[in-house]
Amino acid sequence: MPDGLEQIGTLLHAAVNSDGIPGAVAIAGQGQVTLAQWTVGQADALQGRPMHPDTVFDLASLTKVVATATVILALAGRGELGLGDPVADYLPGFAACRDAGVTVAHLLTHTSGLPGSRQFYRCCGSRADLLRDLAQTALEAPPGTQVRYSDPGFITLGEVAAAAAGEPLGQAVRRLLTVPLGLASVTFVPNGVADRFAATETRGNGTAWTGVVHDENARLMGGVAGHAGLFATAPDLARFAAWWVSDDDTAVPARLRRDATACQTGGAGRTEGVGGRRGYGWTCAGDAFDILGGHWPPTAVSHTGFTGTSLALDPATGRWLVLLTNAVHFGRDATAVVALRRAVHAVPWGITSRTA
Repeated sequence: MPDGLEQIGTLLHAAVNSDGIPGAVAIAGQGQVTLAQWTVGQADALQGRPMHPDTVFDLASLTKVVATATVILALAGRGELGLGDPVADYLPGFAACRDAGVTVAHLLTHTSGLPGSRQFYRCCGSRADLLRDLAQTALEAPPGTQVRYSDPGFITLGEVAAAAAGEPLGQAVRRLLTVPLGLASVTFVPNGVADRFAATETRGNGTAWTGVVHDENARLMGGVAGHAGLFATAPDLARFAAWWVSDDDTAVPARLRRDATACQTGGAGRTEGVGGRRGYGWTCAGDAFDILGGHWPPTAVSHTGFTGTSLALDPATGRWLVLLTNAVHFGRDATAVVALRRAVHAVPWGITSRTA
């Protein structure tokens, strides 16, 4: 184990022992090599069920980069979609996107002008209702003028992917990504016994959501949505990360993956008035949502999920880190998991060059 990595295990155990985090599975690696892995705490504190290395987690917003943005890139790599294409080419009924000229790239970079969030589940009774409401949702800024992290934007992007692929989003993700990459556990609407899953938030009846998507909008959509709904194990996310930093052109050409991790919202000089630093789906160094805090190379990117998940990787060095927790099992106060992420990603690894 490289110098410094043992400190991550200490931090994970401390977070669990302080009752801030129920449990976690983490894996660190470089290139195709796994350097360390940890499993701590409980998958379900209500039942006293321990965490296992192959526990399945609700990834929440990691869905955006692992599924939605990546399947869009896969379609682009196959020539079935262009990142500069108008959204209206695929979703002509989405009036605000059509009228303002929102493009696929605007959605990928959170610069579409769509609102940051919307509780569709409170006013809609079905997936069809939600999509009708989303299609009429007004923009809050002209496209390309500001970065605003947007769940509605990625729900829209998931529908663009489905339209371009000619099949539902879940089927497209399976055909274009998870089967070619051998990611058996990565799926929407997973099957299996409850003991396989990390529990999320406790419901009013005293039981926890287990194996059912936590996000309410995604649940209304039947568990398949562009912004949330994906489930996976830490080992499969590690395989995804190792592939992402490789030169393997399976599923998505490596050149497109490099474009995705480069800042697309102004670069070092930043576009006037845009703010934020975003790649295609990914959070770049210096963005308000950046969890790496300058402790990783400036070429590194990351993303988080509301349930307590995160993924960081750096194409330049090949370094990657999967950190999956079920922090929301203890409630929606994110103080503990935010602190854990900052501490874990501040740990120095002593890696200075990329390995194959």
